[in-house]
Amino acid sequence: MSDKTIISAALTGVFATRKQSPYIPYTADEIAEEARRAVEAGAAIVHIHARQDNGLPAFDVESYAKIDAAVKAACTDVIINYSTGAIGIDRETRIHQVTALKPDMAALNMGSMNYAIYSRKAKTFYHDHVFANPFTDIQFFLEAMNEAGTRPEMECFDTGHIHNAQPLIDLGILRPPFQFSLILGVLGGIPASTKNLVHQVDQLPANSFWQVIGIGAKQWKWVAAALSMGGNVRVGLEDNLYLPDGSVAKSNGESVAKAVELTRLVGVEPASVSEARQILQIPRKDFT
Repeated sequence: MSDKTIISAALTGVFATRKQSPYIPYTADEIAEEARRAVEAGAAIVHIHARQDNGLPAFDVESYAKIDAAVKAACTDVIINYSTGAIGIDRETRIHQVTALKPDMAALNMGSMNYAIYSRKAKTFYHDHVFANPFTDIQFFLEAMNEAGTRPEMECFDTGHIHNAQPLIDLGILRPPFQFSLILGVLGGIPASTKNLVHQVDQLPANSFWQVIGIGAKQWKWVAAALSMGGNVRVGLEDNLYLPDGSVAKSNGESVAKAVELTRLVGVEPASVSEARQILQIPRKDFT
């Protein structure tokens, strides 16, 4: 266990729109500005989905390349983590930004699931999809990340997803140190509770780093729980549009600042980018 907490900022995601929050970044320059705010507030990692200028998801290498250049221009150094998650997109397209840009980290979704948002008020489902990640695709993505020198961050929405790492470890293509994101609160995945977070952490293999990703306005409870357990945390507008007091976050920097405040309240300091690289064993790549 490190004496520093690593804070990640998930800058934009794919689902939230400016109808929900006017502060969601769309363009490369806007995403880069949000990265700068997050890093200045105390984040060491930025997790990024590409968007078209109109806010729709983008999966082309050119959009990611624009974001990559803009973020690196805005931040002297930051650990960049690109999404590979998508529904209805072929696996080559889901990974080609990693192959082309060789980021420090990339998300590796560790299992298939129903993925939905349900509104009790409207009595209806939104974003009702099957998020397919068979082992053949997981292995394909992992081998591409290994070739690119990119750390796989295993996105685990349920307990079975954690144990899906075992055959990849046995094959020798998933190598330590292992990086896990434990995601709580997505319908179709494990419900959000401190008890479930403790259970998830207990399933991790040796030599693992982990962070909690809490979805929705109750995120801050799970941030506090993870901090009390010595874990790392992810905040940002992709996961939650609100601050602990219920007000709307006006930037990713505001969310990160609250995570820093919580971190210090439990007697731990947030890791700088260089400290996070040392802890996670992710060397600095050429940032030019």
